[in-house]
Amino acid sequence: MALNRRQFLQASTATLASTSLVACGGEEPVVIDTSLPVGPFNAYSTAEEVTSGIDLTGKTALVTGCNSGIGYETMRVLALRGAHVFGTGRTLEKAQKACASVSGKTTPVALELSDFDSCVACARAVAAQTDSLDILIPNAGIGSFSDFELINGIEKIFVVNYLGHVVLTMNLLPLVQAAERGRIVHVGSQMGYKSTPEAGIDFDNLRGEAEFDAFEAYGRSKLANALFSLKLSMMLDPAKTTSNVVHPGFVDSNIGRNADGIIGFLYNTVADLIKKDVAEGAATQVYVATNPLLEGVSGAYFEDCNPVRINIPNHVFDVELANRLWRETQEMVGSYYSGTLSA
Repeated sequence: MALNRRQFLQASTATLASTSLVACGGEEPVVIDTSLPVGPFNAYSTAEEVTSGIDLTGKTALVTGCNSGIGYETMRVLALRGAHVFGTGRTLEKAQKACASVSGKTTPVALELSDFDSCVACARAVAAQTDSLDILIPNAGIGSFSDFELINGIEKIFVVNYLGHVVLTMNLLPLVQAAERGRIVHVGSQMGYKSTPEAGIDFDNLRGEAEFDAFEAYGRSKLANALFSLKLSMMLDPAKTTSNVVHPGFVDSNIGRNADGIIGFLYNTVADLIKKDVAEGAATQVYVATNPLLEGVSGAYFEDCNPVRINIPNHVFDVELANRLWRETQEMVGSYYSGTLSA
């Protein structure tokens, strides 16, 4: 009898786990962090399952990249549970189309992450319509199948995946802090500790000074997301506002639409057998954004709906690097930075 997709994924995961390199001391590279609250969910849970029984009526949320993939599913499920969701798309038309297709209260907003003016305008548009944001999920991004390009002198993947979301987040932060208990859920990736430059963030290569490696550029941007989350968790009162980062998993989305050659073939055909579907891919960020167990949990990293420890060399919890990245980031975004938080 043929295996269905979930059975194949479970079998593949077990096989990979049995053959993967282990950290010093014989530990697995990633293990559940039992020092933090652990729920009943896992890699095969869906966004609807992790929010079953949770009523978000009266809550407000913002999800970037709502017009496709896990961003769309995240918006759909939060709205289904009663939240008023601001959904962003690169154009207002795309956001409107996505928002109109889901049940519940949604508001479309335009956001082009490569344009800091657009990021500020998006935040102002939201602030004009609500006094607080209970949930902020900077979800949108571009993948590692991109050619080298500079935007205002800075490498494009870093701008779109990281800097644009910093500008948006810092301009929305007063709204998140105004919520009774605001939650910021950053979308990172395993690439943030598996495929980065040796230094983690190679500050001397953000303008293309060295050879461009798209996979390292993507990993660097996702590490930056994690370090931004860590820095915010150190600056914010966790009793009031939390900041965490998640890895959604290897998800069936359009992030690989630009892949070509053998990589494109593998990504868009063979890999379909082991990808999570969008319902599973959205589960971790929705779980971290809504579950009562995680009240007050901040500065953590989640995979498959659980907080995890990374036992292989990584920079995800590197406080010194997070501090340096924050200083460099403020210089890069300049007057677009808004807020009273200091390092």
